[in-house]
This record gives sequence, structure tokens and C-alpha cells, in this order.
Amino acid sequence: MTSQFSHGESGDAAESTGNGAYTELALRDLPMSNIFTSSLPPDPEFKTPSESDKASREDLGPRMVKGALYTYVRPEKTESAELLGVSQTGMRDLGLRLGEEKTQDFKQLMAGNRIVWDEETKTGIYPWAQCYGGWQFGSWAGQLGDGRAISLFETTNPSTRTRYELQLKGAGKTPYSRFADGKAVLRSSIREFIVSEVALNALRIPTTRALALTLTPKSRVRREWLEPGAIVARFAQSWIRIGTFDILRARGDRALIRTLATYVAEHVFAGWLSLPSHLDSSQPIASTAINPPRSIPASTSQGPADIEENRFTRLYREIARRNAVTVASWQAYAFTNGVLNTDNTSILGLSLDFGPFAFLDNFDPSYTPNHDDHALRYSYQNQPSIIWWNLVRLGESLGELIGAGSSVDDDSFVKDGVSENFAPTLIKRAQTVIPRVGEEFKAVFLAEYTRLMRARLGLISESESDFDSLFSGLLDVLEALELDFNHFFRRLSSVKLADLETESQRQGIASIFFHAEGITPPNITESVARTRVASWLLRWRDRVSIDWASRGETGDAEREAAMKRVNPKFIPRSWVLDEVIQRVEKGGERDVLGRLMNMAEKPFAEDWSGDSEEEERWCGDVPREGRGLMCSCSS
Repeated sequence: MTSQFSHGESGDAAESTGNGAYTELALRDLPMSNIFTSSLPPDPEFKTPSESDKASREDLGPRMVKGALYTYVRPEKTESAELLGVSQTGMRDLGLRLGEEKTQDFKQLMAGNRIVWDEETKTGIYPWAQCYGGWQFGSWAGQLGDGRAISLFETTNPSTRTRYELQLKGAGKTPYSRFADGKAVLRSSIREFIVSEVALNALRIPTTRALALTLTPKSRVRREWLEPGAIVARFAQSWIRIGTFDILRARGDRALIRTLATYVAEHVFAGWLSLPSHLDSSQPIASTAINPPRSIPASTSQGPADIEENRFTRLYREIARRNAVTVASWQAYAFTNGVLNTDNTSILGLSLDFGPFAFLDNFDPSYTPNHDDHALRYSYQNQPSIIWWNLVRLGESLGELIGAGSSVDDDSFVKDGVSENFAPTLIKRAQTVIPRVGEEFKAVFLAEYTRLMRARLGLISESESDFDSLFSGLLDVLEALELDFNHFFRRLSSVKLADLETESQRQGIASIFFHAEGITPPNITESVARTRVASWLLRWRDRVSIDWASRGETGDAEREAAMKRVNPKFIPRSWVLDEVIQRVEKGGERDVLGRLMNMAEKPFAEDWSGDSEEEERWCGDVPREGRGLMCSCSS
């Protein structure tokens, strides 16, 4: 029932690049592992790969799975699959040699038609789907899990030593599919492939990745209408999310919570020693949270008794810190996830599971790309607070371990749980520590957001007045005048300070930030708009001059180059993605997808040596009917 790699077409086993920057391997020679399935408990219905491999697809279908973190399950076979796109950057980061994507081994693996398990010899690695739950739109949703994603194996890049887990999304039903079909449509698959692998990764925003996009033309998938199916081969250092802990807490499985937390620290992060040390409680968190010392032994607890931190508290803090950095990046580049449920929140702080996402067009803090989010729970402005809400749910799952303090390894606690006498102390400590982690989350978020915004505005030094004077002032102007967020920063990069010396000059420059049709708010005249932009430009000019004056005549050119390295000219807007989807799906085009990938992979470039008219149109003013588009969760 399984099909393994062939061994006749991949060429030499391994080779190095000319400059030794990374190792290139044939697919069959990737160092593969299954640490996740070797370390954590499987579905009791199918405890071994052989038991799953012998089972019918019906037996592997939707049901409740308890006492486990995954189920062994193979992808469904596909017919006439067509490889539409491959990320060259993804190939390099996995250690695959370029050109391997042309082999049948690669194409069949990406289509779900081959796995690396041999049933006859009982060797290799058998695919699996994870079990998790989640809070969706603020309500407990119960068991969710990988309903259409199946992990194939883990692989460690020999040069970077980074381990990734490769999985197929849209590969068929699993026990976690609930009432769904286990499939993914081409429309949403193109969107995820472009935004995760090319756009967010290129913008240096922490994200899961995508290796390949495969069309499955004979798989017709019903959503709002009948659509062609597709499979995204995606990879991440871990696919564990807050929802993985949620389901265990809901079921009262305290032993498995401890096992999972230990696995995360030892196999997802770089070990217990990599976690942050206790922050000095006598100092403001804002001053101690930025680069805390690490290398604290696992058995060591730190801090006063009421906030005593053991290794599980340090783990919780690291997860919170990483998510703070990621959501700060989203806010700085106006990325809106759209569905920030706990099952879509990564313990590594990766942007995860892309449904109705979008980059803001006009700056509208209340914007959500999700047309089902009527309460605007997951709007752009709510993202930091929602991520913290999700982290509080994680704190509740880890609360017993956090509250135990230095007693966390006592035999009586591990075996028997919380005694009646110890419960008040444990609860009070957890209730004190978790809000304190919230303050650390806020401090890390603000520090990273401020760093990114300063870079986007061409600032080198730090000034306490930047947030109120420049950042908040700019956002107020962008919102009031309905200006495009990312276009503003890119166009500002090219503005010469010498062209902002007089009020007349500043008012003249202001129009470069307006839409092609002019000012769109009906209650604001162009004159008022020019005055508001000019007022902000004066503050920006004075502040930038302080940082770059010492550079002399070359300062302005250096500042412009620095700003263009962090302010993208191209971002895959919703209207561009919709156009490309239509051209690929309805028009049968293929080259357009490659051109889009090339632009999104190099968002800071001035041009991409492709279709220049198309490039300028995609980088230009967003068509009025294409602004603020929304879509559904169905994919």
C-alpha cells in the first residue's frame, strides 16, 4: 500500500556548492528523522505504522483520539498531478540541490504518491497527523487536529543544523478531518504558498514555509462552489501550536502536558539552557526584558517565592517572547492573519495556517480580511491583544507546572498531583507569574515594533519621543486620509531632505502619497490633506537630520538605501493574488505564478527583469475596487 523512493534517477548522493555556503543533497539522501513520533504517544487505535498501513482509508477517517498527540496516516493518492511551483529558497534551506524538483521522486512525494516507509522491511518513516484542539473566536471548539495536513518526515539541513518537519496540506482525510474532506483548493493553496514562503519569509517575518505547490486536477473540491484541488508541501521547525496544549488541558491529561512541554523544550527549542533567566523583579520589566541572560540549569528555580520560576515557567516565557516578536512584525508591516485561534498560534512564534489573511491597503486599524469575523475580533489592531489572550490559554494549560515552583519535580507532585494544602500556594503563584509574563510580552513587543518602525523611517538613534511624535502621528495621518500603509514608507524612502525645507515644498511632496484619484475621504479637502502630511514631514525631516547630518553629502543617499532595504516595493496584495489565481485556474497560465514568486521573494528590488508593465501595475496604486478585500475561511 506504500510506495517508496526510486533509486535510479537522482544522480550523485551529495555535493557542495562552490563557495561552501550550504550542502546540496538529492532527495533520497536527505538526513530524515521522526523525533516527534519517536518521543510522543501515538493514537492507541494504530500504535504502529504497520497497523495504520494495513487499515482502510475509512478506518483512518474522522473520530475522537485520546491519550495521543498524533495518528499514523498516509496521504491519499492523486492522479495526473502537476507541479506548479517550487521555492528555490526552500530547496536551499532544506539542503536539497537545485534541479531535484525535476525528478519523479520529488514530484511524486509532493503529490502524496510516495512516502519513505517500506512495509515489507518495516523500515523508513511513516507519515502522521497531529492531534490538537483550540479556542476559535473565543469559544472552545474541542478536538481539531491536522484535518488535511500529513507530515512526511523531519529533515536536518547538514550545513545549518536546522531541523524541519515537512508536511503535505490537502493530502486527504485523517482522524481529525471532522466533517471535511481533507482536501485543499487551488485558490487557497496559491495564497498560502506565496505568502508564507515568499512574502513573509522575504520580509524577515517569522513564518512557516512552503516548498512546493501541486495541482491535483482530478480532485474537484466543493466549497462555496466546485473548485480544483491542490497540495502545498510546507515545512516548519515545528507544527506544535497552543492548541496542542489546549486539548490536553481540556481532557485533564496532566502527565501528557508535562511530557509535551518537556519535548518542546528539549527538541523544538535548543534545550532547557536556551531559555531566558528570571528578570530582576526590583527593576522595571521594560529595562530587563530585552536581552535576558540564559543558560540556567533545568533543575534550578529562580526568584522570590511568590514569583519563583522553574524551567516550565522559563519555557512559557520563551514562547510568549517569540510570539511578541512575530506580532510586532505583523503590525510593522501591516500583515493581518485573519483567524488567530489558538490552533493557529505557534509555540515557536511562527506565522501559521494561512486562511483569510491580507496586508493592509489603506491604513484601517479595524480592518479584518475575514468576512466571517463580524465582531472584528481578529482585526489588525487587535492582533497583539489576541495573541496575548491565546498565550493566557497556554498559561492555563501550563499553570500547574508554573505554579509548582521548585516543587515541580517532587515525586508526590509528579505522581499524585496537587495536594489540598499546596493548592493555594500553587494557584497564587501561577496567578502572579502569568500577568508578569504579560508585562514581559508587552515589553518585547514594543521594543521590536519600535525597532522595526525606526528602521522603516530611516532612523538610527533612539529617542523616547519617536513613538508619540512620529509613529502615532503618522498612523493618525494615514488613517484620517485613507492612505496606503506600505506604499507610504517606500515612497518616503526616496524623498530628499533638501526637498522638505519649506512648507511649500512639503505640501508639494505630500501628493506622492495620495491615491491616483486623489484624496478619498469625502469630508477632507486636498488642501487640508496636504497640510496634514506636510506637518508630519517637517517632524520627520528634523528627526532624520539629527541621525544623518554627520554623514555629510552622502548621508541622504545612504539613508535612502537603508530605507529601501526594509521598505518593500512589492507586497502580494489580495487583488494581485486574486488576479493570479484567476489566470492560473481559469486561464491556464503557468508563467505568471513564477513571476509573482520572483517578485515576492525579492520585495525590496526596484525591478525584477520580467514583464515590466505587469510589475509596475502590481506595485502601483491599488485599484479602488481592490482595496480592503475580504474572503472566507473555507479553503
